[in-house]
Amino acid sequence: TSQKMTVQDVPGAFPTVDVPDHAHYTIGVVILIVGITGTLGNFLVIYAFCRSRSLQTPANVFIINLAISDFLMSITQSPVFFTSSLHKRWIFGEKG
Repeated sequence: TSQKMTVQDVPGAFPTVDVPDHAHYTIGVVILIVGITGTLGNFLVIYAFCRSRSLQTPANVFIINLAISDFLMSITQSPVFFTSSLHKRWIFGEKG
């Protein structure tokens, strides 16, 4: 029979380092600020592009594509990273 290996079966596969609590909180706050700035900034770029006919040029489509991608990354990744930093560990399970 085949046995499924997990990370726990391999000692030292992912070595950990003791990180002070203040480092977790500092990184969490920085990520929160970056996430809020990224969300608002990219939303404003997308909004300006949609409202202004003069900005809707083929060259600016690349800028909007980047703004949309960055906006989606900001709203999906920042809350996860911020929450994990506050808990000082990954809390979203194996699937997360």
